[in-house]
Amino acid sequence: MLLRIRSRDGLERLTVENPHATVAQLKALIQTNLRIPLENQTLSTNQNLLLAKSADDLTRFTDMASPNTPLSALNIAHGSIVFLAYEGERTVAGPNFHPAGSFGRKMTMDDLIAKQMKVTRQETPHCELVSFDRDCANAFQHYVNDTLAFAVKRGGFMYGTVSEEGKVEVDFIYEPPQQGTEENLTFFRDPEEEKAVEAIALGLGMRKVGFIFTQSVGQDTKDYTLSNREVLQAAEFHAESGLKEWVTAMVKLEVNEDGAADVHFEAFQMSDMCIRLFKEGWFETEIGEDQDPKLSKMKKDVVVGVKDVREVDNDFFLVVVKIFDHQGPLSSTFPVENRISPVTLRALKTHMDRAKSLPYVKRIADFHLMLLLARFLDVNADVPALAECVRTQSAIPEGYQLLIESMANSS
Repeated sequence: MLLRIRSRDGLERLTVENPHATVAQLKALIQTNLRIPLENQTLSTNQNLLLAKSADDLTRFTDMASPNTPLSALNIAHGSIVFLAYEGERTVAGPNFHPAGSFGRKMTMDDLIAKQMKVTRQETPHCELVSFDRDCANAFQHYVNDTLAFAVKRGGFMYGTVSEEGKVEVDFIYEPPQQGTEENLTFFRDPEEEKAVEAIALGLGMRKVGFIFTQSVGQDTKDYTLSNREVLQAAEFHAESGLKEWVTAMVKLEVNEDGAADVHFEAFQMSDMCIRLFKEGWFETEIGEDQDPKLSKMKKDVVVGVKDVREVDNDFFLVVVKIFDHQGPLSSTFPVENRISPVTLRALKTHMDRAKSLPYVKRIADFHLMLLLARFLDVNADVPALAECVRTQSAIPEGYQLLIESMANSS
């Protein structure tokens, strides 16, 4: 049978003659054919092996740890992909070279550029970690889990702060007008609404720090971390931000050991090389239906390992970021914008009545509520001023209180 071996060097093929081969025999073939010593190999059917950063990370992948396990017992058959991590360096056989004349092949300008475009893994993110406000993360995942059932994709922009050490804290998520399908997520960005979002963030002392999206359950059967469409979209928003600590977060359902589904958050940065390739227009942006979603197509050759290729495994573009959580300064109980049910002033009255016992500044300390108020306030003066009261936890001026009460009572 023919097996595909995916490592940090890309995809290589290996023929296994014995239909009853074991893990040990596969490792011996890898040693012979791919020149990687047995003791340096870690094998798994789990693609996340390629994202492992340390020896401790590697020990979590135990499905192929026993040398005597038959490959058939692991559902490895003709055409299967086996993921390989290894220590050390090796030389990967490149394409045959045919000199064109006595001084060798002439190098074109494109050849020279491709040699400079060497795609390697970026080991260290610019962002030390990302911490999510528990309530805002829960409000996002609760909607995609309970209402959308992860059947279609959903996304938003994350806002918060960036510390000098590169620690990103996410305190609210803005969900633009959008259309999600099983494979695609399209934002219909509203410049006026985004202006109000930025005004609120300014008053709160926050800024846009990342992009968050969900993968649909239909994508769960695919053997990739991010699809080529997701890489393009993440790279676009990252490049647009100009923020080196920009974070891309993904939310998906994962089946746990008990067979139940858990909501799972993962965070990445797109690598510096990925953003450079995107900005310089190297990515093929038209993606055909028959294209392998785990590979990103380039318009020109780039170097991966020692090979000139036009397709790059998406995992090369991902730099894993650690995830933490915290209790931020805002609540997340007000209805969220641009979902199935429009947000009305009746929601404002309900919310203000429910929070009657709290100080007034606490009652309005919710980004989604402030975004509704921004529709009726001066975006350049009133909106940042109101948000600044929330940031400093100072008394809301009586004029604003009267305005908010009249809005709530007009519903």
